[in-house]
Amino acid sequence: MPDFFRSFLPIQNPLGFGAGDYLALLLAVIFLAALLGWKRIEPRASRLAQRTLWSMALLASVPIVLRLALLAHHPVPSPDVYDEFSHLLVADTLRHFRLANPMHPLHQFFETFFVLQEPSYSSIYPLGQGLLLALGWMVFGTPWSGVILATTAFCALCYWMLRGWTTPGWALAGGALAVMEFGPLNQWMNGYWGGSLAAAAGCLVFGALPRLRAGTSRRDSVLLGLGIAVHLLTRPYETLFLGLAVVLFFLPAFRIPGEVRRLARSAALASLVVAPAIGLTLLQNRQVTGHWTTLPYSLSQYQYGVPAALTFQSNPEPHADLTPQQQMDYRMQTSFRPSGGESLRSYLERLEYRVRYYRFFFLPPLYLALAAFVPALRQYRFAWVAVTVTLFALGTNFFPAFQVHYVAAVTCLFVLMCVTGLEWLGRLAIRGRPAGAEAARLIFFVCVAHFLFWYGLHVFDTGEISLAVRPYETWDNINHGPERRISVKQELDRAPGDLLVFVHYAPQHIFQEEWVWNAADIDRARVVWARDLGPEENAKLLAYYPTRTPLLFEPDARPMRLTRYQQ
Repeated sequence: MPDFFRSFLPIQNPLGFGAGDYLALLLAVIFLAALLGWKRIEPRASRLAQRTLWSMALLASVPIVLRLALLAHHPVPSPDVYDEFSHLLVADTLRHFRLANPMHPLHQFFETFFVLQEPSYSSIYPLGQGLLLALGWMVFGTPWSGVILATTAFCALCYWMLRGWTTPGWALAGGALAVMEFGPLNQWMNGYWGGSLAAAAGCLVFGALPRLRAGTSRRDSVLLGLGIAVHLLTRPYETLFLGLAVVLFFLPAFRIPGEVRRLARSAALASLVVAPAIGLTLLQNRQVTGHWTTLPYSLSQYQYGVPAALTFQSNPEPHADLTPQQQMDYRMQTSFRPSGGESLRSYLERLEYRVRYYRFFFLPPLYLALAAFVPALRQYRFAWVAVTVTLFALGTNFFPAFQVHYVAAVTCLFVLMCVTGLEWLGRLAIRGRPAGAEAARLIFFVCVAHFLFWYGLHVFDTGEISLAVRPYETWDNINHGPERRISVKQELDRAPGDLLVFVHYAPQHIFQEEWVWNAADIDRARVVWARDLGPEENAKLLAYYPTRTPLLFEPDARPMRLTRYQQ
């Protein structure tokens, strides 16, 4: 029977259950287990919430254990997107204890996306994500370890941040929400693009603010500076909004005698912590571009015309000879910009369209908690939370294209909004009965059930039930590939000796599927990937690498081909 018709029949099993039946049954089991176990869990959770270090340790370890348990079906992620390869180049460069790599004498063969070839061979991105990946690479042997460290740090720091805003119990609940939303099933933990590091930096900043408002502390001043420094090294542009949010938070304190002097001391200490990040950024500029004040990102815009400039800026024109794939990428990125120039209407239309992206930060039941957060806006500190989130949304709306990690710093504020809404809901009483507490508990249980259901399906990833239900998963972010890259890597691993792989693209090649990505030290890499520039040009690279076995890779052939290169 064709698969199309099979999809309308119950799964073949003794119970005659279909996918919807299993969904209802599993959710009922999870709800029942939660309700029966809550009376035993609640007192233990309340005691744990009072112990900061133990709570942070638990929240840090849970996402590691849960993700490692999925390795059988979801192995270590393989990079697939431009940005991932570019961040990995930063990490590999740092592993060689340098900020930039020397320009290759035959760099025309290695042209690719988001990588400079002149005046140095370097990524266009800042150091933050690369530092994280390099740490994991050097200590544990894989850059993905750095991604895991950032995720665990964020989940633990989210609880610490919430301790400055709410009760210990609700802080622990917020930390649990962070694990469920941004842990093992989230794209931030299953790729190299980034997100968790900037989110952890936001926790440091937004957790230090209420503590500093309550009283001066050197530790909290240092943590504030550390959060801003890490964010500056990760998302420099959005750090402008982060700094403005810090100023707005302390605005009411400026009217209190003596507060300005006290806060000035904290600001001075935080600035000392930020200073090395500024110095490191300037040094990277000098090493990569040759100029202290020219960002690699800006030089890429001058040379290649990408990434596209902010919508209120003039569109950059390429000054380098672009490959056919780079030309198509330039046209694509240019198409994201308003055709008639930026206007208030185009800005607002883009903002309205991007509201849907913020679904990434909320499990569906938490929209009820967001509604319950509205009464809290009467307090200045919670109105400030809403203003800060809006500030990031408005500021990042100037990007022609948008990714959720652009606003990662305010992730913990989204969690705070949900927790505050649940806390307020829990205080409601209807006819003298604490109905609000039951409603808040129910919303949290639904979140737990939602996570456990989808996580359980990934544990039994190849099971018939899982295969039937997973197509309905809203965010299928955990890696299932990329199969093509994995299969080619396995074939190259079986080939003996050092290799030189010429990549030949067909005219109909999908330009986003780029294959020419190389290590920081190209000449010492076992596999060197190069563009096929024709027999005459290729002869130069063959002469440069006389001991390497030359191969020809044709990704657009069906099936794709990897054969011995023939001159």
